[in-house]
Amino acid sequence: MRYLHTMVRVKDLDASLDFYCNKLGLAEVSRYDNEGGRFTLIFLAAPEDVEAAREKKAPTVELTYNWDPEDYQGGRNFGHLAYAVDDIYAACQRLMDGGVVISRPPRDGHMAFVRSPDNISIELLQKGDRLPPAEPWASMPNVGVW
Repeated sequence: MRYLHTMVRVKDLDASLDFYCNKLGLAEVSRYDNEGGRFTLIFLAAPEDVEAAREKKAPTVELTYNWDPEDYQGGRNFGHLAYAVDDIYAACQRLMDGGVVISRPPRDGHMAFVRSPDNISIELLQKGDRLPPAEPWASMPNVGVW
């Protein structure tokens, strides 16, 4: 058995691609438009996994966009996606600069949570050892839920 992908339904494809690619830093690996089923599937991978994902040797996130409007609620009941990052403070700053709310700041230099435009929780974990506590993160409060 091998882990393949996690599927997330999205309501606004442009906003979702902006979040996952431009802000979070994932890359589009492939795209499939199904005219008969009226949906688009877009597979994304972490930068270090792109080449392997193109060969179906690394897991991806599948964004499923149904062309007919639907209301997806919850998000938190899905659980979360998790990515290891080289510098959690730099990653969170880049996301904040892009207008993303840091729901659970990396006060411990190790873990943070943000949410996608569709309220999917994204966990960011520091690669290797946790970083020393630093401001503004150390004193930043939680916002909403994650």
